[in-house]
Amino acid sequence: MRWTKRLRDLGILGLNARNAEFILPYNKRRFYPRVDDKLETKRRALEKGIHVPDLYQVIEIERQNRNFSTLLAPYQDFVLKPAKGSGGDGIWVITGKRQGKWVKSSGALVSEDDLQFHVSNILSGMYSLGGAADTAFFEYRVKIDAVFEKVSYGGVPDVRVILFRGIPVMAMLRLPTQASDGKANLHQGAVGAGVDLDTGLTTNGVCLNMQITQHPDTGESIRDIQIPTWDDFLILASKCYGLAELDYLGVDMVLDAQRGPLVLELNARPGLSIQICNRIGLKQRLNVVKNLTSIPPYAEDRVALMREHLRLAQPN
Repeated sequence: MRWTKRLRDLGILGLNARNAEFILPYNKRRFYPRVDDKLETKRRALEKGIHVPDLYQVIEIERQNRNFSTLLAPYQDFVLKPAKGSGGDGIWVITGKRQGKWVKSSGALVSEDDLQFHVSNILSGMYSLGGAADTAFFEYRVKIDAVFEKVSYGGVPDVRVILFRGIPVMAMLRLPTQASDGKANLHQGAVGAGVDLDTGLTTNGVCLNMQITQHPDTGESIRDIQIPTWDDFLILASKCYGLAELDYLGVDMVLDAQRGPLVLELNARPGLSIQICNRIGLKQRLNVVKNLTSIPPYAEDRVALMREHLRLAQPN
């Protein structure tokens, strides 16, 4: 069919090809728990000196949930997450207190009982992969950098970089919207903006599979945003290669206004919509990296190698 040839000519990587050619041969299943469990990822990152949001508290069993007030007494704001959740489900961002209740990033007020009930749901496996029993944890709430304030609604944008053999091959900026409830998840309605891998400038935008040029809530242009300290993002992402020992990997990072780039989580099966945001396929870039005879051991050298071999055409 004509459209399949067009996709093939663009080098678009489909789900079956991604799984058969890159995930199954290059990602050993025994290493998946390192990325499927956010707490395990965080602990391994801390051991390796990789910057992540501070871990505040961990609740593993219901009995600990009874001491909720004591656990949270030192904190004015935080993020509550399920360790084994996916797609942003179950994450609550708490920005402070008002009228004796906690304030979510959406502005909604929730009581302490609401938070405890949500923790119980997390422990029961409501948000975990396969419904398995889970762990709830609280961590530092990232503060949005001024560069993103006009193109974000109710939350903090994140940067996703796809790595293959530790080399960055594609990137996008994900911008929260009202529809996504302040979360940077495309399937929930966030904006995805392609990022020029060399310069860190945003290019094209997509929201709910529709091409856009402006943020749907703020009306601001999402093109030509310069992501600060772009090389730091690329190097930080590349350092995660050894952390997970997975060759095909998605690295999600944020820019904190005070602490700079931080790793949020890793993904052994990152989605393919990043190609739509960039209007270019992954296949050619992955094949370039596949054919490299050797991979440098240091992240800085892998980023330099990316610039040497992956200066492929960027979307206009």
